Amino acid sequence: MRGWWQDLTDLVLPAECGGCGRPRTVLCPECRAALSGAAPRRVRPVPEPPGLPVAHAAAPYEDAVRAMLLAHKERGALALAAPLGAALAGAVRVGLREAGGARERVLLVPVPSARTAVRARGHDPARRIALAAAGELRRTGTPARVLGVLRQRRAVADQSGLNSRQRLDNLAGALVVADGGGRLLAEGRVVLVDDVMTTGASLTEAARAVRSALDETAVYGGVAWEGRAKRIAGATAATGMRSVRSAERKAVDRTRAVPGKAAAHGAGNIMRAAVVAASPESFQ
Repeated sequence: MRGWWQDLTDLVLPAECGGCGRPRTVLCPECRAALSGAAPRRVRPVPEPPGLPVAHAAAPYEDAVRAMLLAHKERGALALAAPLGAALAGAVRVGLREAGGARERVLLVPVPSARTAVRARGHDPARRIALAAAGELRRTGTPARVLGVLRQRRAVADQSGLNSRQRLDNLAGALVVADGGGRLLAEGRVVLVDDVMTTGASLTEAARAVRSALDETAVYGGVAWEGRAKRIAGATAATGMRSVRSAERKAVDRTRAVPGKAAAHGAGNIMRAAVVAASPESFQ
């Protein structure tokens, strides 16, 4: 309800710039330029956590950009979702272009906020920005949709005050893909999205959960299952149930034996990440 009320309030009351506070504008030209004036770039946190996908960001997380993201996330300035989504879409485009997949179907997978945080804020900031980014991508010719398939499997401690190692430990195993999400993730190029990246721990854990779901889908479902079914049917006609079991075991073993084989189905081996902003140090 808070989110709906804030949406209505934004339409009626005069807005102020989310970056500098200038009255009667959602985002002034100067702050808009700080957000989207430069080309998005590859970002690498220091230290870079193992398993972090190639990530791109639109702007450094400082000054006006930091103020915009906090206004959207913590103060419910929901009108900022559109410019923040446009900035995120720019980071997604650059990542896709560098990966050679600019024309592929894009699946934006937002890193979820804790349920308690969503209730307190009245909205999920990353998901709202992702929806705006998907609309911008479609408008400019890139087929895109948002897949909110990540779930928090357990509670995690507040990340503020934790160093990069402690954040990785705090989030390890915290996310899971919802039932049936693996099949959806295999239908396009996965891009994990968030509003901010600092240490990269959240995106690393999200990537682990997505890879796990894609691996399981490739081995036990989708194309891999159809191929196994045909081989099993042939084995049934030729040699009976003993050969059926042997054919199935061999099919699964072959898929598991080749590194990256399971993840190659769909987007697992070409996963990317994009954020609106990242720590200034990660741009260097």
